[in-house]
Amino acid sequence: MTENWESIYTTPLPHRAELAKALLSEHDIPAVVVNKQSSSYPSIGGGKSEVHVLAKDAVLAKVILENEATFS
Repeated sequence: MTENWESIYTTPLPHRAELAKALLSEHDIPAVVVNKQSSSYPSIGGGKSEVHVLAKDAVLAKVILENEATFS
């Protein structure tokens, strides 16, 4: 069974994406970080990191990040 994943948070800083993933994990929301950096050195290559969650969890995940994330 294939489940739909949705991007709910985008940042140029990979560590912030990992923090968002960890925060969602504390609320039992499975999340993955998709690294779209065009270089091993983000400050040189640009790009972004995205946090994806299951589509059914997307609204709740966005609310959690908006209300509880202190790294944004």
